[in-house]
Amino acid sequence: MVDQSQIRIVDTREGYDRWAEIYDLDGNPLIALEEKFFPAILGDPRGLCVGDIGCGTGRHASRLAATGATVIAIDFSTGMMRRARDKFAGRNLAFAVADISATLPLRTHSFDRVICCLVLDHIHDLAGLFAELKRICRANGYIAISSMHPAMMLREVQAQFHDPVTGATVRPRSAPNQLSDYVNAATAAGLRIDQMSEHVVDDEVARDFPRAVKYLGWPMLLLMRLSP
Repeated sequence: MVDQSQIRIVDTREGYDRWAEIYDLDGNPLIALEEKFFPAILGDPRGLCVGDIGCGTGRHASRLAATGATVIAIDFSTGMMRRARDKFAGRNLAFAVADISATLPLRTHSFDRVICCLVLDHIHDLAGLFAELKRICRANGYIAISSMHPAMMLREVQAQFHDPVTGATVRPRSAPNQLSDYVNAATAAGLRIDQMSEHVVDDEVARDFPRAVKYLGWPMLLLMRLSP
């Protein structure tokens, strides 16, 4: 069981602003799983226009731009955005601070690919966000999504980090979404689910990330590819 007295739940934006300082150094097994399996559902981005919705520190945006995609990346955390802007200086990558839980400040049908990675477990209005992702995606494009698997909440795991200053475990406020919530939201937005996969902590991840050993064989990552 988790010692609740050592956990600090904070506003989502505040949490990610604080997390930004160490996010890329955190040794997160969820990110390791995502980076292993996400490229297969995204496909080859070269020459395409990609919208990165909830870009965090720009780990996807910078990599996609470096391979030749034109990327527009948004996030509501100014701390994360500062880190993101340090990663890639090419002209084919632009960043903007925006709240993705509201209407996105992006033109309709402007992207060949839309990605939204490790964000949905903080979104209460899933149908609203999915409708916006559909709006900005071109008719012949698709949307690639990753999320912490809802099963992790059964193990009392949510997005969290160890604050090196206070020593506390900090949890940016999350939304307790289930698999059915994601499926129903996609359907309500008029999206077609082309692919949906669940990925567990395997021996390789457990070896490289010792803190993941206790979740060996447990579903940690959910991936979806949606078409307008």
